[in-house]
Order: sequence, then C-alpha cells, then structure tokens
Amino acid sequence: MDFFFKHKFIVVIIVIIVTAVAWYMLAGSSNSPDAVLVSESVQEIPPEAQDLLNSLQALQSVDLEGSIFTNPSFHLLKDFSTPIIPEPLGRANPFAPYETNVSSVSTTTASSPR
Repeated sequence: MDFFFKHKFIVVIIVIIVTAVAWYMLAGSSNSPDAVLVSESVQEIPPEAQDLLNSLQALQSVDLEGSIFTNPSFHLLKDFSTPIIPEPLGRANPFAPYETNVSSVSTTTASSPR
C-alpha cells in the first residue's frame, strides 16, 4: 500500500493505459461488418428451390375425380400388399414390476469324504 502512495503518478498512468486498452478492445468500430442486426435481400431463388416450387405448383392443379374408380383398368389392378398379422399385446403397464411367485428352493450339497 505504501508503494501506491509513493508512486501515485505511475499508478495513475498505468490505470489510464489499462482503461484505454480495455475501451479499445471492447468498443471496436461502429462500421463493423459483423454487426448483430443485418438485413439481407434475397433476389435470386436457387435452382433446387425453384424446382421444388414448380413441383408444388403442379401438384396444386391436380384434381381427382371419382370416375377413375369406375374405370375397368382400375379394377384390373392387383394388390401386392402383405397382410399384417396381429401380434400378441404386451403388458398393460410395461413399467410395472413383474409379478413373480418365487418359491424358495433349498439345495443341499453332500460333502464328499476324503
């Protein structure tokens, strides 16, 4: 503490330099390209997105009529789907502990003579 009182001028200069360096490092420039609020305008749609938009627009114009189901060609179609076989259901509460009826089995071991 005695050092600070004897060298006040040096301590003040060091504090001013540290404050200036901190101000410079933290403040930065106001014309920074890494600004938080940036507005961008999209003027061109990428080709992949344009293809998707075209496909969606084509699907929007599709209109299904019931006349396709009365067509003889529709009745000639065959169903190749596989039937779903019902499986046995599991327990009502799969997280409940198992109910076990464990009977105590006593086993005796015979000691062999030596």
